[in-house]
Amino acid sequence: MKFTLIKDLKQDFLMKPILSGLLIFTLLYLIADVIVKNATIGIFFNDIAYNLFGNEEEFLDPMLQSVFLEFWHIEIFFIMMILLSLSAVYIRLSTMSTINLIILNTTLLSAILSLVSIVLSYFVWDSFLIVYVISFFLWHILSFYMALISLWNLHI
Repeated sequence: MKFTLIKDLKQDFLMKPILSGLLIFTLLYLIADVIVKNATIGIFFNDIAYNLFGNEEEFLDPMLQSVFLEFWHIEIFFIMMILLSLSAVYIRLSTMSTINLIILNTTLLSAILSLVSIVLSYFVWDSFLIVYVISFFLWHILSFYMALISLWNLHI
């Protein structure tokens, strides 16, 4: 996280390619995360409900609690790493305005909400899946935007 100490990131010839790579990998991760989620638990309400809770008519067993908790644990780690790194870069490369502050806070809060809502839907009430789907897409879209803007600001 040396980039947090460098005064002008755009002029540092060593950090510019490293940050560019970080942002490109972040963009690829966000795209791949949606694809992987679609292939595993689903990205829409009905698909996620079938995979988490099963379906007696189609003889689908519900997801085991241990499998779900492992999935959730991995999600916490990856979201934390992606968003903390991306937020630090975004803050350094963007002018801090009210809209950028709203985007940053909305991204972080929607990511946390997605983590909390999927646990609540699994253990408490399945209607929290709607909150999960909305917050999942919201934090992905805003993170993608933040990475693109950071990459743009790094190279102009």
